[in-house]
Amino acid sequence: MALWVRSAVRALRLWGRGGEPAWACRHRIAGWSMPTPFSAGVSSASGSGGDDKREKLFLQDIAELIRAQACQRVVVMVGAGISTGSGIPDFRSPGSGFYSTLQHWDVPYPEAIFELSFFLDNPRPFLAWVKNLYPGNFRPNIVHYFLRLLHDRGLLQRLYTQNIDGLERASGIPGSKLVEAHGSFASATCTACGRAFPEQDFWAAVMADRVPRCTVCTGLVKPDVVFFGEALPERFFLHVVDFPVAELLLILGTSLQVEPFASLSEAVRSSVPRVFMNQEAVQSWRPRSRDVLQLGNLGDSVERLVELLGWTEEMKDLVQRETAKLSRPDR
Repeated sequence: MALWVRSAVRALRLWGRGGEPAWACRHRIAGWSMPTPFSAGVSSASGSGGDDKREKLFLQDIAELIRAQACQRVVVMVGAGISTGSGIPDFRSPGSGFYSTLQHWDVPYPEAIFELSFFLDNPRPFLAWVKNLYPGNFRPNIVHYFLRLLHDRGLLQRLYTQNIDGLERASGIPGSKLVEAHGSFASATCTACGRAFPEQDFWAAVMADRVPRCTVCTGLVKPDVVFFGEALPERFFLHVVDFPVAELLLILGTSLQVEPFASLSEAVRSSVPRVFMNQEAVQSWRPRSRDVLQLGNLGDSVERLVELLGWTEEMKDLVQRETAKLSRPDR
């Protein structure tokens, strides 16, 4: 109990600002399957949380709860599945996933490029992957803009993302509403002396196929993304504030295999509805009576929820406006 209180106090101090790495845990990168047509998907409510005998919910019920202002604090968890609609490959899909392209590099096993020891010895495979994620190469899709719409309507308590592609920020969601659980490319640090390295200089080196080096000690520079065994960002502790007060939990495009991120899905109260949208079912999901399970193409699932909410025109206007901004020559 004392540990929880200390963590809660720590999180309260972090409210709305960035943080440095705070705690270490080992996690692994999960893979995803490529989307299939929504007509092949399943929409259902499932499970029975303990003695909770409430009537099961469907996506229409969730929309009605939001429209009736019964869910004012929405917490969202997202994974790599929300970015496949933007053209970013997943990790493990046979033939198309990132790991299947690594045969051109001298790596002992695919996950090695996300291990610090391997990166320090041979950073080029990781940097080659990073080069594809250069800001502007990919753009937000309907899922990202749905989350932006939640923020614009004052409903987004916090967005917890496993992704490091930066598309949540690119969609216009402010940093104060984001917890980038696995870090981001917004900053970089020298692995030798610990000095901050300018973001623009890091990208300049990567795009020129050079290994970024510290200008002070010549040490190897690494973007501030979380590798295996590294500390998660301190803002991750905001979960002890956000999840207990959540009135709705949305879980989108994740197989819930990466810890401790995956365990957050169990952190809301048993009375709180949870909507799980994913390409396919996952074994780690522990259903409750007020869950809504929406399987199939994620973009189609989100578009259906937007339609049920009556936000279709608002969504179209937002996408058109933001797309025009991203298309400006000065971007």
